[in-house]
Amino acid sequence: MLARASILALVVASSWIGLSGSCCAAEGRPNLIAIVTDDQGRWACGAYGNEDIHTPQLDRLTREGAIFTNAITGTPVCSPSRATYFSGRWPTQVGITDYLAAEETDAGTGLDAPLWPAVLQAAGYRTGLIGKWHLGTQPQFHPTRRGFDHFMGFLGGGNTPMDPTLEVAGEVRKLKGSLPDLLVDDAIRFIRENREAPFALSLHFRAPHRPYGPVPKEDSAPYRAIDPRIPDVRGLNVEQVKQSTRDYYASISSVDRNVGRLLDVLAELKLAENTWIIFTSDHGYNEGRHGVDTKGNAQWIIGGVRGPKVPNMWETSIRVPLIMRWPEVIKAGTTIDVPVTNLDMYRTVLGGLRVPIPVDCQAGGVDYSPLLRGESIPERDALFGQYDLHNGGLAYLRMIRTADYKYVRHFHALFMDELYDLRRDPEERHNLLDGRGAESPDVKARLAELQGQLTEWQRSIDDPLLNDAY
Repeated sequence: MLARASILALVVASSWIGLSGSCCAAEGRPNLIAIVTDDQGRWACGAYGNEDIHTPQLDRLTREGAIFTNAITGTPVCSPSRATYFSGRWPTQVGITDYLAAEETDAGTGLDAPLWPAVLQAAGYRTGLIGKWHLGTQPQFHPTRRGFDHFMGFLGGGNTPMDPTLEVAGEVRKLKGSLPDLLVDDAIRFIRENREAPFALSLHFRAPHRPYGPVPKEDSAPYRAIDPRIPDVRGLNVEQVKQSTRDYYASISSVDRNVGRLLDVLAELKLAENTWIIFTSDHGYNEGRHGVDTKGNAQWIIGGVRGPKVPNMWETSIRVPLIMRWPEVIKAGTTIDVPVTNLDMYRTVLGGLRVPIPVDCQAGGVDYSPLLRGESIPERDALFGQYDLHNGGLAYLRMIRTADYKYVRHFHALFMDELYDLRRDPEERHNLLDGRGAESPDVKARLAELQGQLTEWQRSIDDPLLNDAY
């Protein structure tokens, strides 16, 4: 293993020596900082047109880099989405199809698949994960055994926004302070210690996951006097949703402020030009949209009362912010409309850093890093998604999303399938399979076409839902 890693590192280093163009910096190989927030919808960021939220640092990243307008996650809850992000494999392929509950991790469930941080580690990168893992708590799934040289954070899914309990240098202890601040304190230490590099840092915030607060006063201050716009949904408790929205925004601002701290350190160390920053979220969020809270395992909140689970793959649950800055490669102010998904991250990170894909790689997706250089990639007719809810309910969802339509099939459930015309109905208010619309010849033809594509994709990934015993 060590010999193979050394050979791979030598091959990669040699490939960088021979490269020409803007992506071959005089300082050497590029660094990577991949930031993931928890439960941040695409709409909850100033760069995407939200005038109520205060995100100056993310807006700055957008001005100085690229914004993706059509990025989605293949699963609308955390653990399976994160597993896909790191492995390029679908949840059913890695055995993590819903968020990992404590009893599951205690029983030995975790992410056992090749991850792109491990490939970078073998190629000579100093790798670190700071923050949330939520992909297994048993020793064999510890981040330091999955491709990370350094870990500081928490293995489970939950924590407190203030005075959290974290693993630091292998010891679990309670710390004083704001969780985003503490994570970025450690991220800054990691960058300073590895500035001779190359380094690949994964920084996974818990924010803005519930509970949203408390947060430092400087992060909540911009929202004390605002009257935030909320979804126009009949039956919402307006004041309750407005206050919740203020708190949600304050949590995101605590992340934004800390992104600014990272940018300052990169500038101070003269690392900014050749450091690729990726900012995204593990999935989208609703906060009243469609009359529900949270994400793909949402609950009704009509009348201010939380109701039953509403398993879903609405756009609000799967669309995420995706912003990148890399001054040596990305032209400032770039907008990328090409549809991409978190399944693509494995191949995109390695492709962007010029690290060879392992010969035995089983990751799906595409390498869309050429888009960062102003080049094109082959068009895809559709993106897909899956979600199997088993915590607090039972549901089996599969999705196909084209430029014009989205079809969500609810397996083992009657009269729940959904078909939306995304061009005419981007907010997905009108399910074409409800009522008389389902009898329309045009709808029937469209449904048959999408169902054929969906089944073909399911076969390609050996989806267990095609087995009646599942």
